[in-house]
Amino acid sequence: MGYRYFATRIENRVGWLIQNHPPFNAFGWDMLQEMEAGFADMIENPEVRVVVFASALEKFFCVGGDLKVFDGIGTEGMERWVSICHRMVRLLRASPKPFLAAINGTAVGGGLEVTWHFDFRFAAVDARLGQPEIAISFLPPVGTTQALTQLIGRSRALRFLYDGALHSAAEAKELGLIDEVVPAEDLVARVQAYGEQLAAKPAGALAALRRCVIEGGVRAMEDGLAIEKEEAIRLAGSANFAEGIRAFLEKRDPVWE
Repeated sequence: MGYRYFATRIENRVGWLIQNHPPFNAFGWDMLQEMEAGFADMIENPEVRVVVFASALEKFFCVGGDLKVFDGIGTEGMERWVSICHRMVRLLRASPKPFLAAINGTAVGGGLEVTWHFDFRFAAVDARLGQPEIAISFLPPVGTTQALTQLIGRSRALRFLYDGALHSAAEAKELGLIDEVVPAEDLVARVQAYGEQLAAKPAGALAALRRCVIEGGVRAMEDGLAIEKEEAIRLAGSANFAEGIRAFLEKRDPVWE
């Protein structure tokens, strides 16, 4: 996996996709499409069980789309841009693998928006997060209006987007946007450690839980129950389910496939 705007590494089945486009991690067409390809590669890579999205820059997680690209983009250009963004949202939400974010520095715009579709977001204590698109008479188009409504509720989502302000990591956690705030120097190690915890769990069960919550959670109750039933039946026929039962009864640690 070789990229121009991203660095990658895989450690103990945790795959890192790391933004690396100095000085600000501003997105143009090439970086946007490369991010989508990077996520797809991580999902398809059999060596990766958990995916982490991060930044190589000390002071910036991302600043979103390069406004020079948006200058004169027009309706047709924006239709193409948002189509790529929404295709990426569908890719992330359909992933059988957990996604984690390691957020540092200033985090605004599209690079932050993708993380609203992740399983968990970790932030350095000095990180600042926001969606300031209202300042340019725009909206955050990476499925953010939908994801934030599910994450923090309609009123909080609207206020967050209307204000367009930057929030500290602690404030973002209080809003429900961040799951854990850690010292900046511990961010990478903490996310790696949690990723390894997830990677050690049975992949089929993780995928089933993720689908039930992410796909089923936005449907009517009966549709969500149907997904839960489908996944329960599928897991019941798996070797890992049989191993989990035997290991529990035999009072030993399971050995997952």
